[in-house]
Amino acid sequence: MKVQQIKQAVELEGLEDWGTAALPGTDPVRVSGRQMVIPGLEAIDTGVFECSPGAYRRSVKQAEVMHFIAGAGIFTPDGEDTIHFRSGDTLFFEAQTEGLWEVVETMRKIYVIF
Repeated sequence: MKVQQIKQAVELEGLEDWGTAALPGTDPVRVSGRQMVIPGLEAIDTGVFECSPGAYRRSVKQAEVMHFIAGAGIFTPDGEDTIHFRSGDTLFFEAQTEGLWEVVETMRKIYVIF
């Protein structure tokens, strides 16, 4: 299959529980999603990701594109300016990007990891 479609990702139900993330001394953020790998192209990871409000650190190991379809928050890359994002925004991450996520409103995104 050369084209993969994620229908109505903002309303997609049945996301898998992917655990939690948190900063020390803070309430954990619930993380869930659904991975949608294209058969034969397993090196490209894509899917839907959602997390509840809260703060956590993350290291983006590989290049990643994120398109936010719900929610809002802030990402502060280490040593760089803070980025505010909300539904409708798209972010492009260089591999090895580290920083602080602060999710203000439950966030849902479509992601592609290269």
